Amino acid sequence: MYYIRHIGSNFLKRFKTPYLHKLVMNTGYSKTEQEYNKNYQRLKEWGEAYTQWCNVIGVERWVLAFDGGHRWGHMTTNLVECINYVLKGAHNLPVTAIVRSTFYRLNELFTRKSTDAYERLRNGFTYSKFTTKRVEESFRRAGNIVVNRFDRRNEMFEVREMQDGTIYTVNLAQRHCDCSHFQVERLLCHHMLACCANQRLDWQVYVHDVYKMSEICKVYKGEFVPMGDPSTWDRYEGAKVIANWTLRRATKGRPKSTRYLNEMDSRDMRGPRRCTICGREGHSRSRCPQCAGPSSVRSH
Repeated sequence: MYYIRHIGSNFLKRFKTPYLHKLVMNTGYSKTEQEYNKNYQRLKEWGEAYTQWCNVIGVERWVLAFDGGHRWGHMTTNLVECINYVLKGAHNLPVTAIVRSTFYRLNELFTRKSTDAYERLRNGFTYSKFTTKRVEESFRRAGNIVVNRFDRRNEMFEVREMQDGTIYTVNLAQRHCDCSHFQVERLLCHHMLACCANQRLDWQVYVHDVYKMSEICKVYKGEFVPMGDPSTWDRYEGAKVIANWTLRRATKGRPKSTRYLNEMDSRDMRGPRRCTICGREGHSRSRCPQCAGPSSVRSH
């Protein structure tokens, strides 16, 4: 499974079409097969070369609808990307300073998160703030849904959105909804909550344990141990790494923090560039066939 931003970056590097970047990203974020087919067809209308490039990757490696729920809705699989914000500002430090900064920043993060998690658990909260907010939002949206039961076991339902009339099938026994939000995140969508509320069922049965505070506390159960003064450390007996002094920086002082921009930093464009003279795509005003060249001007 690939990191979705790298997919977008590689696409821009290959085709130089920033106006299609958002469409490619939306294709990867598609949660249903119907949504994917719609975005895929839109991309194909721009050119089959774009969709052929995507086909080489394989939908199960970058499209949310085909990952089998392994991503849990996350499209960033690179661990470095997840903790990059924590280590921000330590990239250009010496190696020893980077190790020290990483140690203390992660210790501060785990200590703070652990304190917040255990405090929330002691206050009687069953789920995290994220989960509670999502469930409350889904309950509000569930009020605009018409529910029809299709069996006596309270397993199969058909729901209809009152706002636009869209119909979805919900199977509580198989934990399945046509909107695919539950299959992706294992967290109840507003369609499933509407079915539970209609038949007075306990909705918490269908929430995965990973969202419970008891499980979140286990993540931060491990604790860092102080390193102590370096003079008290055991003598290192391993191999000694010798730096190549010919590669040493000639300038004095702290090196400047430089960030090299790539395709991921490109802005989304509303469409391809158009000629400002004739308004057509595919060329600029300097190559417009309606514009007389310099040679013709000099001839007059």
